[in-house]
This record gives sequence, structure tokens and C-alpha cells, in this order.
Amino acid sequence: MQQLSEMDSNFLQQETALTPMHISPVIIYDQSTRKGGKVRFKEILRVFENNLGKSAVFRRKLAGGAMGLDTPYWVEDPDFSLEFHVRHIALPKPGDWRQLCILLARLQSRGLDMKRPLWEAYVIEGLNEVAGLPKNSFAIMLKVHHAAIDGVSGAEIVTAIHSLSKDIEPPMQADDWQGERDPSSWQVWSRAYLHSLQRPAKFVSKVSELVPAFIRANKLGAESGEGPKAPSLHTRFNGRVDSSRVTDALVMDLAEIKRMRKAVEGATINDVIVSIVGGGLRKYLQDKDELPSESLSCAAPISMRVERGSDSVGNQVSQMNISMATDIEDPLQRLQAVQHSANQAKAYAAALGTSVLMDVSEIMVPQVLGMGMRAVSYAAANTNMPVPSHVVVSNIPGPQQPLYLAGARVHLLTGLGPLLHMMGLFHAVLSGAGRITINFVSCRSMLPDPEFYQQCLQESFEELRSAVD
Repeated sequence: MQQLSEMDSNFLQQETALTPMHISPVIIYDQSTRKGGKVRFKEILRVFENNLGKSAVFRRKLAGGAMGLDTPYWVEDPDFSLEFHVRHIALPKPGDWRQLCILLARLQSRGLDMKRPLWEAYVIEGLNEVAGLPKNSFAIMLKVHHAAIDGVSGAEIVTAIHSLSKDIEPPMQADDWQGERDPSSWQVWSRAYLHSLQRPAKFVSKVSELVPAFIRANKLGAESGEGPKAPSLHTRFNGRVDSSRVTDALVMDLAEIKRMRKAVEGATINDVIVSIVGGGLRKYLQDKDELPSESLSCAAPISMRVERGSDSVGNQVSQMNISMATDIEDPLQRLQAVQHSANQAKAYAAALGTSVLMDVSEIMVPQVLGMGMRAVSYAAANTNMPVPSHVVVSNIPGPQQPLYLAGARVHLLTGLGPLLHMMGLFHAVLSGAGRITINFVSCRSMLPDPEFYQQCLQESFEELRSAVD
């Protein structure tokens, strides 16, 4: 039995019918590398079964919580059923890319069963008409709650169910797993009472650390003239989201992105991606006559993990805000502006301390923190109060070595992220198998034409590539 951190619990507090809080890696496989050329569903089930012991996420569920006065617990589910979590479906005809995007969006819009381990996997067949994919490809969409993983640990869970060899059935992993009982009411409430007694001392300790950090960071920002500014303007993506989801993706060659970053000294892969998103947003909003004169900004999560490993579940993240230079038309000048803004954001985050989000969450009662964040997002979505950023761009480096599942080779890695009120456009950036994708998610009312936005991103990428050449 393990208690959730306050930050993990906050993602549970944000869970509603309109804002399901799961992260969804999507993996597409090439079956031509497999002997016989066909992977059966029961073989995929066996792969999951053989690898359940590699991550605690797979078989643990929520229990306790003291009605929001304390964080709940992870307990090993004694009634765990693999067949409930791994489902087999086929893409509706004609089985093209558009149909795949529609299916992924519908699956993303539905929340998980909160009484069971917080993940699902969908094996999707019928991709025969998806352009650019090998013949007889299939996909797996994993849905894992954000309370259990962040982007980095999510990528590691993807690695956990794969093999470096083409073996159809890799060796069974040693597994001494046992189920657990839920904590008793006495355990839950006595610990909640103890934690409530400790919270004032923790509040004083954390505030004594955070106040000097904020003063130091704001002084640095004032001296450089580049301190964080809360954008006062709103876009169509900074309102209340609905229950629908739309998605599409831009797939690029990772080597091409690495080459393009060299056009600006010191630029990173993430700078190039943010610049491409900025150019795409500029084109999209310009077409709608909604492009503001000042630049939009994006929230960029920062991993705080010291080491990578499949046991590093839960959330260990902070965040920085980066200008996307949407007010600049020239793609190279935009990349330069993004790189400058990113450097300033990193300097500010270093002065503030990257653990500030986790530190703040630790001093609040979970239910109060959740209610406060929901109230702020609701107010920002329905008024003109400043928003911290306009969209999310979350860049997660994935495995670059060849990976296999039941002998089928991973052809493409992509993924979908969660939406919140006032933050209705999420770009999940995932690299792997020599490619890097920008997979965006929004709701239909905010983004009625996802194919057009994908075209805007494609044109932004091509313009930056031409400018670099």
C-alpha cells in the first residue's frame, strides 16, 4: 500500500466528465518483421501478462482518501482481470487516417473506471488504408491516468511491454505479486488526522523556502527584462472545454528536426517544435481573423526525475512558459525568438527551483487544492482574467532503439494528452523509431477543423525547413 503524493492526487481532483485526466500513448506496429506475418490478440494478451511485474501501475487501484481531506492510497487489486483492461477493436471502414483519428478521439473522450486499476489498452486492427503505414499494420492505444504517471514514466511503461528482440514470446518475468486489502477506515482517518497536524509545520517550512526563491527569480526577471508575464489576451482555446475530442498529428523525421535546430546556435529540438507549433497557430488564427498582435505562449512541462526507470511512476514535473513568437512571420526569426524565450524561462525556473509545483501542492489540503484549481480555471475560462499560457506543448523523448511486441516492430510512436478548462489545445510531442510527432488534441467546439490545423502545422514545418535550407 502506497499513498499518493499531493501532486498525483491533484490530477484526481481535476477528473470530471468533461476533463478526463488520462495520458494515451499510441503505438503502431509493422507485422512484416514477424514470422508468419500475423500477431494474434491472445499473443498480445500474453505479452501484457508476462510484463505486468515491470510496472506497479498495471495492477494497483485507488482506495481511501478521507473524503478529500487526505490523499488516497494505491493498493494491489486482488480482483485484477487482464481481459477487462485489454480490449480488441477494429477501425471502421474505410480504415484510413481520418477514421483512425476519429476513433482515437472518441476513446480519449471517455474516462477510465476509477474503481479499477487506472489504465486500458485498445488493440486496433483494420488500418489497411492508412497512408504511409506498412501493410497489415495494427495499433495499440494505452490510456493511463495522469495520477499514476507523467509523460516520462508513461514512455517508460511503453518500453516495459516491449522487447528488444523479435521473439514472439519473450521469457516470463519473475513475478511474486499478491493482492491487498483496502485500508480500513481507522487507517485512513487516523493517518488523515496525523497529516492534518503536520501540515501547518510543513506549510511554514515550505513557505520559508518558496518566498526567497520567488524573490530571487523575480529579481532575475526584472534585471533581464524577461520575467514571466501572465498573458491578458484569450484565444478560442482558453474557454470551457466540452466532452468531445478531435485529434490529428504531424509526423516528421527526427534527423530532419535535429538538422533544423543547427540553424540557430544553441537551439534545442524542443525550440524547433515550439517554433513549428507557433507558426501553425499563427496560420490557423490568421485564417479565422483571430490572431492577436502580441505573441501567444505555451506551457512546457519539465521532468524533475534524477534517474529514468520503470519504477519511477507518479508525477515528478514542473513547468515553464515559453513564447511561441506567433507575432513573427519569418520562420527563422521565430525560432530565434523561441530559443531566447526558452533560455530565459529556464533561467527563471532554475532561480525559482524546479520543484515549486510539488512544493506548493504539499502544503495544501488535497480537496482544497483541487477546488481552488478548478475555481481558477473556471474563472479564467469565463472572464478576462490573465491566463498563465494559451496551449500546452509537452515533449517526451521516447525510445530510439528498435522495439518489438510479439515479433512485430514498432513503426510509429505518438500520443494524446488531457484537456482542462482554459487549456483546450494540447500538443503531445513524442519521438521514437527515428520519427517525432506533434499529436494535438482539442474539443470540437474549439477546433471544428482539425485537418486544417494539421495542414497549418505542416506548412509551418515546411517553411522552417525551406528557411534553414
